[in-house]
Amino acid sequence: MILIHNGVVRNWSRKDKSKVKALEVTPDLTRIEAIRQELLQRKGIFDIVVETRKGMLQPGDDLLFLIVAGDIREHIKPVLAELLDRVKAEAITKREIIVD
Repeated sequence: MILIHNGVVRNWSRKDKSKVKALEVTPDLTRIEAIRQELLQRKGIFDIVVETRKGMLQPGDDLLFLIVAGDIREHIKPVLAELLDRVKAEAITKREIIVD
């Protein structure tokens, strides 16, 4: 089984629903790799791929791709959820550029 997450830049802010015209993204690739290596040790996980964009992105642009491959969904779903939460919380810094 393979699960894929494709994160896309939103045109509104989660904070206050302001209109976003751009998003500046800075990934910590070392931290992302450490998280990936940790989660690869989980039961039933065959491989994990993480690709993230960096720099100034526009609404609609692809931002983050996560792929988790493994044996059965009971092993893969929680790993994808944890991977997504941890990469976003621990390894990606974002700055929204709000429309004036």
